[in-house]
Amino acid sequence: MSGQVHSIIMGGGRGSRLYPLTKSRCKPAVPLAGKYRLVDIPISNCLNSGINRIFLLTQFKTASLHRHIQQAYQFDRFGGGFVEILAAEQTAENEDDEKWYQGTADAVRQNLELGHFDAEDDDLLVILSGDQLYSMNLREMVDQHRKKGSEVTVAAKAVLTTQAKGLGLLRAEKDCSITEFVEKPTDSEIIRQLIFSKDDGSPEGEGRCLASMGIYVFNVGTLRKALDSENTDFGKEVIPELLGKVAMHAYVFDGYWLDIGTVDAFFKANLALTDSREGFDFHDAANPIYTHPRNLPVSRLHSVDLDRVVLTNGCLLGQSKLKRCVVGLRSVIGNGVELENVVLMGADYFEGSEMHKANNKSGLPNIGVGDGSWIRDAIIDKNARIGSNVRLSPSGLEDGSLTDGLHVRDGVLVVEKNAVINNDFKL
Repeated sequence: MSGQVHSIIMGGGRGSRLYPLTKSRCKPAVPLAGKYRLVDIPISNCLNSGINRIFLLTQFKTASLHRHIQQAYQFDRFGGGFVEILAAEQTAENEDDEKWYQGTADAVRQNLELGHFDAEDDDLLVILSGDQLYSMNLREMVDQHRKKGSEVTVAAKAVLTTQAKGLGLLRAEKDCSITEFVEKPTDSEIIRQLIFSKDDGSPEGEGRCLASMGIYVFNVGTLRKALDSENTDFGKEVIPELLGKVAMHAYVFDGYWLDIGTVDAFFKANLALTDSREGFDFHDAANPIYTHPRNLPVSRLHSVDLDRVVLTNGCLLGQSKLKRCVVGLRSVIGNGVELENVVLMGADYFEGSEMHKANNKSGLPNIGVGDGSWIRDAIIDKNARIGSNVRLSPSGLEDGSLTDGLHVRDGVLVVEKNAVINNDFKL
């Protein structure tokens, strides 16, 4: 095969598992690691692999995503590369609400039918998820796909059986051909039957299974035929139905990979960046993560006690104490502040002295964290205003909405974007 390689990033879905981080934005636009967005990960993997024809499929609250893509990814007109957002669209033939994307496969089907990918049958489509943290040479996966004469290739990673629930599991032979695929099994006996090795490092010699990463390579011709149906999801329907009918192989990946589709996973993935470079490494010069290049000043710190902190540009930190924190762009932290296990996303703009005077006159806290505040185990979304002497922690609280702008999700306190927490508030 000598066809072109196109990449499709699945950014649809309401992102309900990441709520309230997705209250005002779509999932791919959620900030990550202080200065990036979730969508920067799959896009960077494509670009680092020499794949520059990238389509992003989404349909919910896409305004901030559009701005980010336009600002971050501009290609010269000679290279033929692009990142194009394809939102669900209404046509004269489909005026009902049912033509919103009904699932991953349905999103690809609709755009194939409308000719948006400009793909021939001998082209390849690399299909990626928009909420994963990993660094993969996708070109190696494509090369294996062609070498083995595959029609479908599924990226897979060995996981412990305790991590297997909620993932699609598969069995692959020595030649990497897939002989069994089960989407998100809950029966422990089914999971046990798919164990391919024991993990001698675990106390009980726990087993390992091959889990689908939700990353696929399809021959376009094969995919057209597979989507000539009512199937709406790749993992639940398309892959299982093609098994045994087409040449399907696994591409086994042994690097770092994490699904960050929940608040808990998102929180832990961010804080893990403060611990070491053994997990995901944003400092890998060979595989950089691209994002919007901003002209921001350096950060200014005044007598700050830092213990395992990721600090980005444009921040102003007073006499404070931070332990295991991610501090996002333009973050402002006052004096006497103590933060521990906090992901502070920062702000979209700076507030000057005139704005501070107006805030003071109206009783509105400034953007950032005010003097004397104490915060534990929290995600503070962009442009949040936390007043002075505020105390925030999810300890002892059940999941749910607490007050306007405050939520507990997966045991993590989340302060909404643009939320206002007034002086002396205690939680």
